[in-house]
Order: sequence, then structure tokens, then C-alpha cells
Amino acid sequence: MKIAYTAHAKATGGGRNNGLTGTENGRLTFTIATPTEMGGSGKGTNPEELFASGYATCYLGAMRFAAQRDKLSMPADASVSSEASIGPRDDGEGFGIEVTLNVSLPGLSNADAEELTKRGHVVCPYSHAIKGNVKVTTNLV
Repeated sequence: MKIAYTAHAKATGGGRNNGLTGTENGRLTFTIATPTEMGGSGKGTNPEELFASGYATCYLGAMRFAAQRDKLSMPADASVSSEASIGPRDDGEGFGIEVTLNVSLPGLSNADAEELTKRGHVVCPYSHAIKGNVKVTTNLV
């Protein structure tokens, strides 16, 4: 792979429990807190929210890229909402994540929308990186 861009981020403090994270260029800075559902204060964002935001954005962009490349229709008002869920792994050795992508492609037929979601997964680096490791459910809404 020929590297086109590298993002640089750093985490300090307590990690996912009262930590800080952000990009080294200073554009993003977040206080990190464990969600209340997992016994934390919830007074900050968490890695799952960051992952869900990144994946939704990347996947929408990947579908747009595939549509343009393959001369397919892509609605201007398309959107992706994502859910990144965390829980104990079945092997008891730690935690895992599962992702749900809710894709809105207004005006496209079901067949065209399904084809575009498939092509989006082929292009999206998030989908590629976690393929076979993370359960991803893609819904047309």
C-alpha cells in the first residue's frame, strides 16, 4: 500500500476512564470517559462514539467514491448513522465491538441501494480493516 496520508493522535491520562485524546495538530481534543452504562461518569466522549463517527463518515464517503467511479446514482441527501456497541467477548478474554450502519439513500430502488452499500464496503478502509473481526450489519432505512 502506498501511504497517502497519516493521522497522528495521542491519548493520555486514564485512557478510556478520565483520559484525554486528540490529534497532534490540535484540531480535535476530547475528554474521554467511560459511559454510565459501563459504570463510568459519562462526562466525556468514548472510543465507541469516536469509532462510530469515523466509520459513518468514511463509509458515506466510500459510497460516494464508488458511485462516482462506477457511474452510479448517489442521492445528494444520502446519510449514514452508525452504532458501535461494546461488550464482553464470548471467550471471556476482553471486549469486542459490533457495528450497525443505517444507510439512507432516498430515491434509489432497493436493488440499486443494496448494490451501492456493497460497493461502499469494498472501498471503505474501515470496512476493510475490520472484515472478519467485527460483526457489521448494514441496514437500508
